[in-house]
Amino acid sequence: MRGLEIARAYFESFGLPMLRERFPQLLPHVAAGLTGSGSECYGYDDDVSRDHDFEPGFCLFLPGEDVVSRRDAFLLERAYAALPRAFMGCRRSLVAPVGGARRGVCRTEEFYRDRVGSPDGHLTMEAFLTLPSYALSEAVNGEIFYDGPGTVTEIRTHLRNMPEDARRKRLASHLLLMAQAGQYNYPRCCQRGDEGAAQLALYEFAKSAMQVVFLLNHAYMPYYKWAFRAMRDLPRLSLLSVLLEYLLTTGNDRETAEEKRKVVEDICGDVAEEVRSQGLSSDPGQDLERQAYAVQRGIRDPGVRNLHILTCA
Repeated sequence: MRGLEIARAYFESFGLPMLRERFPQLLPHVAAGLTGSGSECYGYDDDVSRDHDFEPGFCLFLPGEDVVSRRDAFLLERAYAALPRAFMGCRRSLVAPVGGARRGVCRTEEFYRDRVGSPDGHLTMEAFLTLPSYALSEAVNGEIFYDGPGTVTEIRTHLRNMPEDARRKRLASHLLLMAQAGQYNYPRCCQRGDEGAAQLALYEFAKSAMQVVFLLNHAYMPYYKWAFRAMRDLPRLSLLSVLLEYLLTTGNDRETAEEKRKVVEDICGDVAEEVRSQGLSSDPGQDLERQAYAVQRGIRDPGVRNLHILTCA
């Protein structure tokens, strides 16, 4: 079973009964689920990922001390710590993972302040433009198994809905980077015979291409080591993951470089077509620099529109 399934079963077997029997007064104020850092929060855990920081457990989200007192939070922490250490072949570790505990009792405000800098998930436009995609992804991944007040569910819903102007600005930035790295710099590096620089250009192209694909799916790209895995599950342009992997895992000798240049243009053509299909641009070509500026011109807020096009790079 995946970590998310184990976490839900652990909560339903031990967490929820514990709340009902010992803390019934807290049930209307508590949320429980699995979200945040770790492959299991995406459903991507496997035998390799389970060699560290993997254990049965869940997050218990509490409101502020004006609703749930510090004493009640402390008692709840002790009760959580006393839950069975072994479950479904997994054991809870006595050692906290790097970066601190990922499971157990936390204040909702602290959790979201740590992830996105806002205690209630309401972000400024500047935050939506500048926060790393993986941070936004970690704030909305996983599942919530129980939500008494509905607060955590509401925060997650709000964070998933990036303002359209922010999406366009991020999209414009990465479309331009795709054009610079893939359509312009890669063939020039190949012409010079600089294979290392050519591969770096493809890396930059692929990194921005993946950001673009996630944005076109109204999704946040997770931390890089799960990006390809997540991209394969997207409804739009997911097959580009195969082409991007090919670009990153092959050399740049003359014959291969020519083939890869054609692959770059194929990717750009597919991306440009999707940009047009979403009404983000009416430019008919596959020059992604032109597409980038077309997307930027559609930003409604003049303050956001007039920011440098690479603001979100």
